[in-house]
Amino acid sequence: MTTPTASASANIRTRVRIPLRFSDGFSTVADAVTFHGLADQAEHVAMVFGDPGPTPLVRMHSECLTGDVFGSARCDCGPQLREAVERMSVAGGVLLYLRQEGRGIGLYNKLDAYALQDHGLDTYEANSALGLPEDGRDYTAAAQMLRALNIDTIDLLSNNPDKGHQLSNLGITVRGHVPTGVFTTPTNLSYLRAKVEHTGHTIALAG
Repeated sequence: MTTPTASASANIRTRVRIPLRFSDGFSTVADAVTFHGLADQAEHVAMVFGDPGPTPLVRMHSECLTGDVFGSARCDCGPQLREAVERMSVAGGVLLYLRQEGRGIGLYNKLDAYALQDHGLDTYEANSALGLPEDGRDYTAAAQMLRALNIDTIDLLSNNPDKGHQLSNLGITVRGHVPTGVFTTPTNLSYLRAKVEHTGHTIALAG
């Protein structure tokens, strides 16, 4: 886990409306927003749904190529993304899609960690065995994106307590924590259990 610092300002670069359609047929519309001046210079994007209101529902979703695009059942990222989009389409909200593959270690390293997990390590142990941080994500850019959208108070859609702690330390008021659904499969149960036991994720797992 990283220790966040105060964020400099960022500003909106482009805002464009995009129709979205998922493989199950669900469709909606969002405004895709890009930014100048993000601290890490990565191409993060905010997807704004409806009228977010003064205290919007916000999901910080770290990019997961395997789960979001290819439907991998080794994680719950794809279902969490789909759930967030539908909830925000109904109530309004902001999805921050952050280019932090593999908790910030990158796609190739994530796949290397998968190989170690196949030999008995959990997701955090595998990262450590590769000499990488258990979770290398920093949410400074996320706080900048929210401020550029004139948002400083949110309800956070997440099971991960570190996300709320970092945003609070960066000056974003987290009024409430809204848990995501629980999306278990036979191949992701150990991954989800490691989240609960290792980093205190609020996921209600049977047993």
